[in-house]
Amino acid sequence: MRSFPVADPGTPDHRSAARYLLWTARAQAGTMAGAAGAGVLWMISQALVPAVIGRAIDAGLTARDARALVTWSGVLLALGVVQAATGVLRHRLSTVNWLGAAFRTIQVTTRQAVRLGATLPKRLASGEVVSVGIADVSHIGGAMDIVGRGSGAVLSIAVVGVILLTTSWRLGLIVLAGVPLLALAVGPLLRPLHHRQQRQRELNGGLTTRAGDIVAGLRVLRGIGGEQFVAARYRAESQAVRAAGVRVARTESLLDGAQVLLPGLLVALVTWAGARYALSGEITTGQLVSFYGYAVFLIDPLRTLTEAADKITKAHVAARRVVRILGMTPEPPDDGTRSPIPGDLVDEESGVVVRPGRLTAVAATAPEDAQAIADRIGRFADGAVTWGGVPLRELPLRAVREAVLVADNEARLFSGRLLDELGGNGDGDAHGVQAALRAACAEDVVDELPDGLRSVVAEGGREFSGGQQQRLRLARALAADPEVLVLVEPTSAVDAHAEARIAARLREFRGGRTTLVCTTSPLVLAHADEVVFVAGGRAVATGPHRELLGAEPAYAATVNREELIGEGRTNEGRMKEGA
Repeated sequence: MRSFPVADPGTPDHRSAARYLLWTARAQAGTMAGAAGAGVLWMISQALVPAVIGRAIDAGLTARDARALVTWSGVLLALGVVQAATGVLRHRLSTVNWLGAAFRTIQVTTRQAVRLGATLPKRLASGEVVSVGIADVSHIGGAMDIVGRGSGAVLSIAVVGVILLTTSWRLGLIVLAGVPLLALAVGPLLRPLHHRQQRQRELNGGLTTRAGDIVAGLRVLRGIGGEQFVAARYRAESQAVRAAGVRVARTESLLDGAQVLLPGLLVALVTWAGARYALSGEITTGQLVSFYGYAVFLIDPLRTLTEAADKITKAHVAARRVVRILGMTPEPPDDGTRSPIPGDLVDEESGVVVRPGRLTAVAATAPEDAQAIADRIGRFADGAVTWGGVPLRELPLRAVREAVLVADNEARLFSGRLLDELGGNGDGDAHGVQAALRAACAEDVVDELPDGLRSVVAEGGREFSGGQQQRLRLARALAADPEVLVLVEPTSAVDAHAEARIAARLREFRGGRTTLVCTTSPLVLAHADEVVFVAGGRAVATGPHRELLGAEPAYAATVNREELIGEGRTNEGRMKEGA
């Protein structure tokens, strides 16, 4: 039990779900073989019990031979001891296999999630990842667990078939023909079960994601009165999950019923035929008892085979989810070897140029265009970007991450002391954090806390409103003091008065350093050294804010629309701050 084979999971085969399950089995081949061997001995020792009882009846009771009766009774005792010992060993090894497969899956998916970084939430909902750790690992472990009993079930059926054939070939044929017929009868239930389990798994993952989003934004929902709307939506989605679960349960109930009914029919047939042969004198009384014992015994291995089909089906569905995660690749790849050279940051796809030491703003008619530019400059998406004339993809990813910080509204606050969450490594860093808080106009947020910067905040900053969270995220980005800072809509959740103060203080705080702000807020654009107007994904005009207002009607329309929204956002921002 101490030799859990999960310390070094290695590289999983993620080309298909079946290959992943085989990789998991090979990774713990020793305990898998041990469980299979113990399961075979455990089942065969049970399979031989009816034969021994029959011999004891014929050679001992019927022949009135006490010595033979004692001898066969001793053999029966020995089989019982073997069955008990191998049963305990099989269960222990199967438990190791279950836990090893489950924790190995957790290891490789966690390692892959760390490797993917920001790529993972873009491609997969958080609920899907959580479901892997909650449900899928259990199903994959179940497939490894059933190997011990399944191997024993197959060989014990073969052993019983041989014994029956040598005793009465007609009864042997009934058993050997009946087992594949049972498998064929259960087969039609497995395919719809597979599809329904997969559908339930998808819906359950989406519902988990929805629940996490609701919990994270509960305070804001209460502030804007959106609880009833969100509750109704969650209720509808949960009912869809329930309906999918009912469909799975219906198929599983048919499968469970088949596990009892079909083996029972085979048992009844074998017993009826054996009784007829005993009455006609073709078999002895002891053999009739043995045949009945075999008929009863066969129920368990036949049900085990049906259970194995069910567990392997569930494991295949679960492995497909795991393989989907393992098959993802981080973007962009980290294959750069050159050293960064300070200079202009140029996004050739859009034509945006970010000059060193200046505050540059990008105003885009479509917000997704601005986000795409930020992703390319931060190298979260591959693109034709140069820094000082050197293509960004030729620079080591670690060097880019150290020099360029992209801060958007998808960033999260973590649980812990606020000073540490804002980038302070100790009380000595409090002064720098305080300066960043002032630049982000977030001093009042800290002042309201009982212990100020030393207060412990909850995961996701749930005790703060949306506007407060945004200002704290901005303060954290400013406190990091990167060489190049890229901010995406840093003031979208605050009121106009706070936005004006942030715009002025941001220019002062980042004086002499390279800063790019993606926004259409006229309050922020007015403080930029240079504004780049992007339409259709391309830079169409560059200049100070006031000049562009007069020279570019499309720019004026984009900014004035934001200005109108900003007038209505003043009261809305105050409501968010107080929510």
